[in-house]
Amino acid sequence: MRHYKRRLFFPALLWGWLLLPALALADLPAPVARALRAGGLPPDSAAVFVQQVDKPRPLISHHAEQAVSPASTMKLVTTYAALGVLGPAYTWRTEIYSAAPQQGDVLNGDLILKGYGDPALTLENFWDLLRALRKSGVREIKGDLVLDRGYFDTAPHDPGQFDGEPYRAYNAGPDALLVNFKATRFTFRGDVQQSKVAIATDPELPQLKVINQIELRQVPCADWKDRLGYRVQREGESVTVVFSGNYSVACGEKSLDLSLFDDAVYVHQLFRQLWQEQGGIFRGALKLGTVPEGAKRLAQANSPPLADVIRLVNKYSNNVMARQLLLTMGAESGIAPGSAENGGKAVRDWLAKQGLDFPELVIENGAGLSRNERISARHLGELLLAAWRSPVMPELMSSLPLAAVDGTLEHRLNGSAVAGQAHVKTGSLEGARAIAGYLLDAKGRRWAVVFVVNHPRAAAAGAAQDALLEWLHDRQ
Repeated sequence: MRHYKRRLFFPALLWGWLLLPALALADLPAPVARALRAGGLPPDSAAVFVQQVDKPRPLISHHAEQAVSPASTMKLVTTYAALGVLGPAYTWRTEIYSAAPQQGDVLNGDLILKGYGDPALTLENFWDLLRALRKSGVREIKGDLVLDRGYFDTAPHDPGQFDGEPYRAYNAGPDALLVNFKATRFTFRGDVQQSKVAIATDPELPQLKVINQIELRQVPCADWKDRLGYRVQREGESVTVVFSGNYSVACGEKSLDLSLFDDAVYVHQLFRQLWQEQGGIFRGALKLGTVPEGAKRLAQANSPPLADVIRLVNKYSNNVMARQLLLTMGAESGIAPGSAENGGKAVRDWLAKQGLDFPELVIENGAGLSRNERISARHLGELLLAAWRSPVMPELMSSLPLAAVDGTLEHRLNGSAVAGQAHVKTGSLEGARAIAGYLLDAKGRRWAVVFVVNHPRAAAAGAAQDALLEWLHDRQ
């Protein structure tokens, strides 16, 4: 009799364990539940919030109250707040000053470069600024280059702290004089005739040396970055990068951005090279300082408006640009110099004024490149709903990747009915995958959608997220 009871007990226990996931997934559409199971993802790893923008209650709220790691969907909080705090027409400026006397086209003293945190001071825009200086009548600079970076708090930043990849451009820290995202772009191309891999660098700084040990192979192009290795060697202001591994002919042309130089050193080297390319003379050293009283402004560059800048932040998930936005909000809120701490305060204060009280919200850098940042799926969804009703809705929505069209969604949902119908920010970290944005369904209804998965197998969540968008799009 005891043996018989045991045989009944174990099947019943097994049935109970099998039933639990089904019960937990009952509030999710069947295709989404199946995709989660197929990816080996438990139901409690997913936080989902779906609500039509003109309805008072959500259609789906699955674990939506719990604080989760949102990965790069945190940029939605930062960019929406920036549109409110700074305004869509806000621009950054970068200025050139000197207190030295000028004789003809010779400046007999130091040149001061002052930054206000422009996130979009690209190589081309920096070149234009120096061209404006040349057109002002300056050709030779007999002093040094002084960098005034005081608009932001220049607290030490460890670029390798997050994931042990200190030279990857996505780990670059914020700076009041951020030029070209602090990045050097390495472009790889297989040369079949020469049986080698050609490497081009931009910018081509004389302090940078490249040693090419890459083998050219006839293999599929998938995971090309994983097959490349690089080693960085420093000696003073000079940097040597040794590339190894292999590269496929099938890859065509690919690029890798690395941040190799100290912030100030990079600006100094770039200034020297671009100035000389424009016929200028400069042999001075690098100094850090401030603009002295009575200095004359010689040239100024203005950034594109914020509404254009956030398109780069959200469509291509640019981390350092998001950090720049956060610090700018702190500085412009009257708490200069800008820092992540006072930037986070500026965001929370502004959200509170909009009636958005998110007690679980944790802002570390505003980019989502963090193990500490937190928000719930419900509150991220409520932010999207509030943004939809706000005057800056067109600016925020147009900044998001469009499914199967551009940005981080360019190669996702191709061939699906959702293609071209969803403006969605993506997020990806080890252990976290997220989407958040807007979907226009087949009946012309607009939905706010948030789907965050926190789990060691989160990389498998894409199928479930796509399944939700497709189910919602076709829902009757």
